[in-house]
Amino acid sequence: MKMEQMDIVDEYKIALTKAKNKNKTLLFSYTEQLNNIDPLSFYSSAKAIFQVERFFWKVPNDEMIIVGLGSAHTFQTEVGEGRFEYIEREWNQFIHDAHVYNPFDVQGTGPVIFGGFSFDPLSMKESEWTPFYNALFHLPKLMLIINKQEVFLTTNILCHSNDNLDKLNHHLKLKREIFEGKVSKSIENINIKQEHELNQQAWIDSVAEVVDLLKKEKKLNKVVMARKMNIEFNDKVAAEKVLENLWEEQHESYIFALETENSCFTGASPERLVKKNGNTIVSACLAGSIKRGNSISEDEALAEALFNDEKNRHEHQLVVSMIAEIIRKYCLNVDIPELPSVMKMRDIQHLFTPVNGIIKDDHISIFPLVKDLHPTPAMGGVPTIEALQIIREKEKMDRGFYASPIGWVDYRGNGEFAVAIRSGLIKENEAFLYAGCGVVSDSNPEDEYFETKIKFRPMLRALGGKKL
Repeated sequence: MKMEQMDIVDEYKIALTKAKNKNKTLLFSYTEQLNNIDPLSFYSSAKAIFQVERFFWKVPNDEMIIVGLGSAHTFQTEVGEGRFEYIEREWNQFIHDAHVYNPFDVQGTGPVIFGGFSFDPLSMKESEWTPFYNALFHLPKLMLIINKQEVFLTTNILCHSNDNLDKLNHHLKLKREIFEGKVSKSIENINIKQEHELNQQAWIDSVAEVVDLLKKEKKLNKVVMARKMNIEFNDKVAAEKVLENLWEEQHESYIFALETENSCFTGASPERLVKKNGNTIVSACLAGSIKRGNSISEDEALAEALFNDEKNRHEHQLVVSMIAEIIRKYCLNVDIPELPSVMKMRDIQHLFTPVNGIIKDDHISIFPLVKDLHPTPAMGGVPTIEALQIIREKEKMDRGFYASPIGWVDYRGNGEFAVAIRSGLIKENEAFLYAGCGVVSDSNPEDEYFETKIKFRPMLRALGGKKL
């Protein structure tokens, strides 16, 4: 038996003893360092073994990649307004008695849960989002972590008071099958049967109604309106292929996937919501957008037009003001540039302002920040409560996890969440794609419709669709 396996056996025996003494089920978590491994292959390798319980996470600069296989434990709730507190409370209670072997002071190692929250628990409900509840997080059985080129593997097992080494041996057998198997990244191509933009004219009419409301209600500054399109395929869609496409085409984004039952929510978001690492907090403001140009000169001219456009700058400043107010509530020494920059993605350009701060209380986890920051004015509107009410009345759809916080939290309360835009829900041989835009009093409904067409492109391309 290899030395690391001897270590895991010894640590597992300690966890079993602890479970017996306490007469309760507890978590055993073991982290080891590995040689380099391809994260997409690791994700693909487990499909036959772990079925649909997988997740994938990659940050834009590739400094953090997390891949989870299986679910040692799932945290989920239909609680609405208290869903953030519920997940935090359940997670803290779960790890309180855990036996964690993690000799590495590296973010992302040790027990980590990955998942997300619904955008609005009070909105209408549609059946495609049922498996995701109002919050869903997986603690993986096996988790690959790549942090600044260092590679780690965390094993998570639930120990019961009457367990023995059989469970660990079974787990080690599955692990060997994954690492010793010859896994191919080659996956069947995706064949689209039909693309359908849903309720196009009705959505444009709804945006016009919102514009009229914004002109009449002076206290109402902005409402974000989203819409969806439906795609049918000839066969079931493999999440691995979609991730492979996003990796190639949207590599500068947060690439994510969250699988449960027969569904996968996936996307490539340009927008960080918040990151917490020790006492450091990082957030971002992303609002105001314009298309990319067909040449360098046209692209730069469009970027300059975006930067100087009064509507987009106003929309962006609403986001900056709200995020800055919340970050200052939690942090000291908040750093916010006076002017935005232009972030260039493959299909679109955005106004972008980073926000950094030093947290006042190290004991605060990332959950309260996620709760207070969601939804930002870039996803909901200003004022938030009034904007959400209008969205419920005018959108006439269930956003589910679209435009919501998605990300990970470790056992130390650190983690990172992105805003789940440029995303879609895959359900066997069907997919639902989502895109939104910020509506203000001088918005043109036809222009906003065109903007959503651009925002559909990343996911549509990843699914083999035609450019809108």
